[in-house]
Amino acid sequence: MIALCNNRLVAARLAAIWLASTAAAAETAPGAAGEPILDEIIVTAQKRAERLLDVPLSVTSVTGDQLVKQGITAPTDLERVVPGFSYQQSSFGVPVFTIRGVGVYDTFVGMSPAVTVYVDQAPLPYLAMTQGAMLDLDRLEVIKGPQGTLYGENSTGGAINYIAAKPSAEFHTGMDLTYGRFDEWDEDAFVSGPLSNALTARLAVRNESRGGWQISDSRPGDTLGRRDFQTGRLLLDWKPTDAVRVEGNFNGWRDRSDTQAMQFEQFVAARPLNGIPPGYPESFVAIGGLAPAPQNDRSADWDAEPFRPLTHDDRFYQVALRAEVSLPLDLALTSISAYSDYTAFDTTDADGTDFDNFLLTIDAAIHSFSQELRFSGTLGSFMTFTLGGNYQHDRVNDDDIDHYVGSNSGVGPYRYSNFGNLADQAVRTEAIFAALDYQVTRSLTAQMSSRYTKQNRDFRGCLLDGGDGDLAAALNFFRLAVVGIPSTSAAPGACVTMNSDFGTVPIVAKSLDESNVSWRAGLSWKPSTDLLIYANATKGYKAGSFTPLPALFAAQLTPVTQESVLAYEAGVKAYPLRALQVSAAIYYDDYRNKQLLGFETFPLFGPLPALQNIPRISIKGGEFEATALPFRGLRVTAGAAYVDSRVDRSFISEDPYGRTIDIQGEASPDTPRWQFVEDTEYLHPITDRWSAFAGGDVSHRTASFAAFGDDADFEIHGYTLVDLRAGIESPDGKWRAQLWGRNVLNQYYRLNVSRFVDTVASTTGMPATFGVSLRARF
Repeated sequence: MIALCNNRLVAARLAAIWLASTAAAAETAPGAAGEPILDEIIVTAQKRAERLLDVPLSVTSVTGDQLVKQGITAPTDLERVVPGFSYQQSSFGVPVFTIRGVGVYDTFVGMSPAVTVYVDQAPLPYLAMTQGAMLDLDRLEVIKGPQGTLYGENSTGGAINYIAAKPSAEFHTGMDLTYGRFDEWDEDAFVSGPLSNALTARLAVRNESRGGWQISDSRPGDTLGRRDFQTGRLLLDWKPTDAVRVEGNFNGWRDRSDTQAMQFEQFVAARPLNGIPPGYPESFVAIGGLAPAPQNDRSADWDAEPFRPLTHDDRFYQVALRAEVSLPLDLALTSISAYSDYTAFDTTDADGTDFDNFLLTIDAAIHSFSQELRFSGTLGSFMTFTLGGNYQHDRVNDDDIDHYVGSNSGVGPYRYSNFGNLADQAVRTEAIFAALDYQVTRSLTAQMSSRYTKQNRDFRGCLLDGGDGDLAAALNFFRLAVVGIPSTSAAPGACVTMNSDFGTVPIVAKSLDESNVSWRAGLSWKPSTDLLIYANATKGYKAGSFTPLPALFAAQLTPVTQESVLAYEAGVKAYPLRALQVSAAIYYDDYRNKQLLGFETFPLFGPLPALQNIPRISIKGGEFEATALPFRGLRVTAGAAYVDSRVDRSFISEDPYGRTIDIQGEASPDTPRWQFVEDTEYLHPITDRWSAFAGGDVSHRTASFAAFGDDADFEIHGYTLVDLRAGIESPDGKWRAQLWGRNVLNQYYRLNVSRFVDTVASTTGMPATFGVSLRARF
């Protein structure tokens, strides 16, 4: 095994060296002497168009064409192009985005994120909504560090802007077709053009399909991992006058793919067989002596005849309307309205075995309406300002349904296999904000911004009987046997959560009202047009929340409260050569009441994941990015991120085994110390009509832990992924044929490790895939 790992590491390094010498195609323009010149990058990171070099923030920008070339079609792939970004899939498939070590892990789809996501500045307020966002993009912008003043709370880690390709004044159409391993078929198409003198439109669609890539350990002929995903977007751009522009965005997607099965690591009973009280024997007999799954990406296991099909049934649609009115004196009024609707019914086998140890179904619905109105402009030649307000109303319903047979699935002679978690929230958020850039001198600018936010969150939830009355009967026996309180059994399917007097509560109703003031103050110095040096101090917040738990007692449904961060950042951006761009930043973040996942032991159920407010965490780090054109046709991009996250004060929690631990000095879960990304490609003309290219990308991250406790069982080992591509294309980019391979060294790697009921199981990344892609533009 050591030899194999060493061989892979050597191969990865050789591939990186080869890539550095055979690098990437660039959108370039020749200089006076024919030397390559990097294109100027325009971004809207501060909600106005400006050069990337002029933005006093750490921003990674990638063109839509580059994303397509690298095969980056989903948020899971962003680690390959954004240093400091990490993606983690929770145990039940809910995505977790982390930037600079800042994210929030939860299996609840309604958890407000720490990284906000937008498409053309219209919010996707919950990360489960983001699957189809990468369709038909002009570019991607990832803004790092707290962005609460312009993008609102819940952006303590940063913000991601997907900029869609816009309708064109002339008729254009195009398609991309991909075929790959596991019978993968991806078809993209768009049509764009005018509908009238004042109205243009762009329609884009994508279909993704794939066969099963996971193989059952107990039934080698059985596979899982089928992909069945469709997404579409219609953009309408109406310009009735030169001063008025209205953009409509109608988008949606549907996912009927398989959920991912997990890989069995070891058996650890929630309740020991000879414990007090003793555990139930079924799982000990079925999987107590089961060997760990082999370290193979395709290896996994699941129930042969699951209680429910192991699939997604997810739907999302959004209607967004943006109106801009240009006013006299270089002023503008902007309105952005959006309604987002998401539903999910996802069943996941989370134990990694063919025994019915734990099956969970997410039955969720989210309805979100948001409205932003802002007024912006310039005063003379020395001041730029923005004034605005936001309103958002969300209704989040998450009724998790659990089915299992475990060492803890009963009380005395009373057994149960089904229960549910009811967690419904109504969230109202109101905010006002202002931003001002003041030019102190010709080269020195002061930036100031602030936002006041008020949020009211109403919660209704409880632990539900599974519908058969078994859990209610078991808890009645518990009350009678333990505390001597007889009671009438709750109705099948009703709440069984108890109050402090052990009486059943019909439903737990609680509220969380919070407010905060986020701000940013900074200075930026431009001694020349090709050099920017900046420093910022920022205060940001993330909202508190309730989360579903199998709460035997109402007190367990206590929310986590809002977290805050005071962040300091200094950076430099430079264009020292016409063919070289570099940027670097260092930062220090001081977090208070940071929301992170720990564990808490609950009666009858054992240790379960539970969000906690960690009093104080500090994060310090740095980033570096560079793009270079060493000679014509050769493009090299590289980036590195360093993150040092530490719990600064003593805090008593539990590890996944229920052992009491003090997490002082530990890093935040899923926070690798180092991350590296690199992409290179070489483009060379072979005829007047065709050019050949060859290249690829390398990404690497060091080890981290999936949970507090620094236990080797929950280590996410460091790994390196190598992707290669080669093909031909026309000089105008309208035609392209490309062969590609992803994870070509077939690197085995974990995305997550979890413990539920009686097993420790991991989620793995995809094995090596390869295929061909064709592009046509008309």
